[in-house]
Amino acid sequence: MENHRTEITNDITQSIRNFLDGKKYSKIAVICDENTEVHCLPLVLDALPEHYLLKIDSGEENKHLGTCEKLWMALTEAGFDRKGLIINLGGGVIGDMGGFVASTYKRGMDFLNIPTTLLSQVDASVGGKLGVDFHGFKNHIGLFAEPQNVLIDTCFYATLPDRELRSGFAEVIKHGLIYDKAYWMKVKTIDLENANWSELVDRSIEIKKEVVKADPFESGLRKILNFGHTLGHAVESYFLDKADQRLLHGEAIAVGMICEAYLSQKFTGLTSEELDEITAYLIKIYNPVSIDKSLFDEIIGLTLQDKKNEGGVVQFSLLSSIGESKVNVPISAPDMLDSLFYFNKQVG
Repeated sequence: MENHRTEITNDITQSIRNFLDGKKYSKIAVICDENTEVHCLPLVLDALPEHYLLKIDSGEENKHLGTCEKLWMALTEAGFDRKGLIINLGGGVIGDMGGFVASTYKRGMDFLNIPTTLLSQVDASVGGKLGVDFHGFKNHIGLFAEPQNVLIDTCFYATLPDRELRSGFAEVIKHGLIYDKAYWMKVKTIDLENANWSELVDRSIEIKKEVVKADPFESGLRKILNFGHTLGHAVESYFLDKADQRLLHGEAIAVGMICEAYLSQKFTGLTSEELDEITAYLIKIYNPVSIDKSLFDEIIGLTLQDKKNEGGVVQFSLLSSIGESKVNVPISAPDMLDSLFYFNKQVG
């Protein structure tokens, strides 16, 4: 299952040519959305041979089996066999869903990921987790399968709105908090307007590779990557169908990291000084707004669907200190409630 052929490049067209050189794919499909078709496809078009363009609607709200059905049907109508190739050109939604479609079509065909957002480059590009949301539950249906390669070029960042870049930065922050205190100290000093993104992407991918290599199927250590994601995913899921309040993934994870840092201070040894440091920094970067307390019970209810749970007990990945983590920490609903009240108090 392990495949760490992730290439960081400053010449995406040459890297695509190198990847395709000598390979005899029967047909090639490129999956994109309305944004990557306009902004990213022109940057790679010169390197692409004849291909089918399969366009989906952008956004997490379209990451479901209905969209997969349309893609499977398009592949079927175009006469794709198992010797074809799917190129996923886009952010995490396209990488997750395009990989899922490729891995299930006729029991599996090759796919190449070209992630175009900071979030998809530092998070979804490594580890082979694929899937779709199901009736509002995040990544509820899916599997593990690796792309043939992942080609990463920060040239795509010029096409991103500031809000999208900031969303991806949440995963960079998380990597420092869970695994590398020196990296966290460095990340805290970064000016997002003038960041050396190649250097950050390189270190974040390195951290994720080390963790995934040690635990490819998330039976232990890899769960540290879920810090901020238990309550964060629940918050993201709750607001998913509320167009005027919808949060980007990283914005929801920032909320989750504040709540889960509070739980870390309460249960796993994070100091109150470290909690203050983490909370203040996340508020400075994301400026989150408080969540109406009438929503708390429903948000907590959504954590019951978290994939790390065992025997109906919600399991968290928390911090024992900045740079060190602890997994499989059972947390009760009243304690989750406390953490949401803590969040509101800090941002209010």
